[in-house]
Amino acid sequence: MTEGHDNSQTGCLYLVATPIGNLEDITLRALRVLKEADLIACEDTRQTQKLLQHYAIHKEMVSYHAHNELTRAPELVIQLEEGAQVALVSDAGTPVVSDPGHRLVVLCLRHHIPVVPIPGPSAFVAALAASGMPTDEFLFVGFLPPRAGARRKKLDALRSEPRPLVLYEAPHRLAETLADAAEILGARHAVVAREVTKIHEEFLRGPLGELRDAARQRAPRGEITLLIGPAVEGEAQAAPSVSLKQRVAQLETESGLDRKAALKQAARERGLGKREAYKQLLLER
Repeated sequence: MTEGHDNSQTGCLYLVATPIGNLEDITLRALRVLKEADLIACEDTRQTQKLLQHYAIHKEMVSYHAHNELTRAPELVIQLEEGAQVALVSDAGTPVVSDPGHRLVVLCLRHHIPVVPIPGPSAFVAALAASGMPTDEFLFVGFLPPRAGARRKKLDALRSEPRPLVLYEAPHRLAETLADAAEILGARHAVVAREVTKIHEEFLRGPLGELRDAARQRAPRGEITLLIGPAVEGEAQAAPSVSLKQRVAQLETESGLDRKAALKQAARERGLGKREAYKQLLLER
C-alpha cells in the first residue's frame, strides 16, 4: 500500500472516513485502502460489514470500541509493529472525532508507527455547511454531558463564546438539551440537523425555544447535530444566569418544592455538591 512513506519495516494505521448515511459518500482512496488493508478495526463490525458488502470488499475485521480499546489498542500496535496495514473506521464519519480511536493513535505515534488520515464525510461539517450559520469560525463541542447538572454547567461556561456552537446529541436527550440551552443561552438562532445524507434528512431552524417545543411535541429519531448561533451583541450582559438564590425561589414557586428540595435540585442543575451549594447560597444573602 503506497501512501507516501516506507512501511516495509513496520505497518501503518489508516484513519478511514466512511459514509454517515448514504453509502455513495465514500472516496475512491478510502475504498482502495479498505481493499488493501490486512485488517479493518471497526467500532461495530456489523455496521461496517454492510459497507464492505456493498462494495464487495472481503477483509478480516476486529472490533475496536469504547469498551475494549484499553486492551485492543496494544494488540493492534503489536500487529502494526509486525508490518500489518490496519484501517480504523467508526460506524459513520471520521474516526477519532467524537468516536473511539484516540488511544490507538497516541500509542502508534509513541511507537513511531505512521498514522495516515483518509479524509471524507463528517456529520458536523456537512450540517454546518447547510445550516446558514457563519462558518469562518466555530466551536465544535461534541457531545454534552448526559447528566443535567453537568450539561447545564457546560452550557453556562459557553455563554460568552462568540462563535457558533456545533454539538452532537442523542435524540432522546435533545428536548432536554434544547430546554437547558434556551434557559441558559437565551433566544439564539439554532439549527437541528437530523439524519444528514439519509432518506429522512431534515433541517429545523429557529430560536432555541421554538426548537425545544418542537422536540417535545415530536420526539426526534436518528443522528442529531445541533448548531447554536453566536450571542447577539450585549446578550451576555443583558441576560445573565439567574443566581442560585433566585433559582431556588423559582423552583419553590413554580414546582412547589420545599426549600431543601429546591436547593438540592438547583445544585444538581449547576453541578454543585450539597455543601458547596449551601455555602454559595449563604454568600448570596
